[in-house]
Amino acid sequence: METGVIIRVTEEKQLNLPPEIQSQLQPGDEYRVIIKDNCILLEKITKQTVDLDEFLQQMEELEPDPNQPTLQEISEVVKEVRRELWSN
Repeated sequence: METGVIIRVTEEKQLNLPPEIQSQLQPGDEYRVIIKDNCILLEKITKQTVDLDEFLQQMEELEPDPNQPTLQEISEVVKEVRRELWSN
């Protein structure tokens, strides 16, 4: 979206945004400020949302990890680490 709206900086160095721009803003929105040469660009930071059902479906579709340790191997590693921690 390009617009030709002109805004002025106040004595307090604040920007007074016209209603048509204010209507685009929502409380909690975050913007990245990019300063280049004589331009100041506000870029909205979009937060990616995760669909839990979709994520779990993708996890189920993954091939098993051939290098995944067994529960016995994990248990042995935990015991070894505990022995090392307790001996210090």
